[in-house]
Amino acid sequence: MRLLRRLQKESLPVICRLKEYLVEYREKALPKSPLGKAIEYAFGQWEWLETYIHDGRVEIDNNGCERAMKKVAVGRKNWLFAGSAQGGRNAATLYSIIETCARLGINPHEYLTDVLVRVGTHPQSRIAELTPRGWLAARADGAS
Repeated sequence: MRLLRRLQKESLPVICRLKEYLVEYREKALPKSPLGKAIEYAFGQWEWLETYIHDGRVEIDNNGCERAMKKVAVGRKNWLFAGSAQGGRNAATLYSIIETCARLGINPHEYLTDVLVRVGTHPQSRIAELTPRGWLAARADGAS
């Protein structure tokens, strides 16, 4: 809640000034010019920008996602020969799980060690408990 108040106090005035600037220059810029295209692009993204201001969970950029994907791009040569299309899909799934663990602050080795031992006997109706988020929540409940 504190972050949301700070966003609205500090960022909202900046966003409002930006919108005023864009409206002013939208009338002056030729629609097909680089500036005109940039202004139209900005207005096309405006709903997402407003989401950032009104929801404290939303980041203003996607740098975190891009950093996570950089690992994939850098490692692409190493994974070029996954053995088969299915092997590539399996590697992508495992990589996604590990990255999710990292984003949630979970030690991937600890998570995989625990889940792989239990997955064969865990009730299918409660499989969500074995996702990284579910696993973390169950551990937090057990620690309370």
